[in-house]
Amino acid sequence: MNIKDHIRGVPDFPKPGILFYDISTLLANAGAWRYTIDKLAEAIRPSRPDMLAGIESRGFLVAAPLALELGIGFTMIRKKGKLPGPTIPYTYDLEYGSDTVEIQSDAVHPGQRVAVLDDLLATGGTMAAGVELLRSVGADVVAGGCVIELNFLGGRAKLDIPFTSLVSYDD
Repeated sequence: MNIKDHIRGVPDFPKPGILFYDISTLLANAGAWRYTIDKLAEAIRPSRPDMLAGIESRGFLVAAPLALELGIGFTMIRKKGKLPGPTIPYTYDLEYGSDTVEIQSDAVHPGQRVAVLDDLLATGGTMAAGVELLRSVGADVVAGGCVIELNFLGGRAKLDIPFTSLVSYDD
């Protein structure tokens, strides 16, 4: 199965000149989505994670069913102010300004093996921030993965973990 056949390109979203790769059409096809989760499981399973962390928001759609498939736990990395209870923040630089992601303070235990997931890797900034946030709470970040990678943006170069993408685009 070619996963790309189930991903819709939406021109000029969220602004003119951007081609948005929409996984809604992939999610709507049960067979293609099952295949996608199976392929991610094959890629992530050898790292033997104890927990998966999904990056807000489409990363939740990837990490939660994958965690179920692997028989392990799932936690969320969210934008500041979106999680209840005590949280641990991590602030990182953007092209213009900064952003902050958080994890609940009791979500990951020191030494726990964690893989971090998102739907798409672009510049790599958010994924790298997620890795650093997890490390700041003592996690052993063993892998990362996504469905789509935009090779032309070079995001993989910002990561110092084994990383898997299922499909990639070069322009």
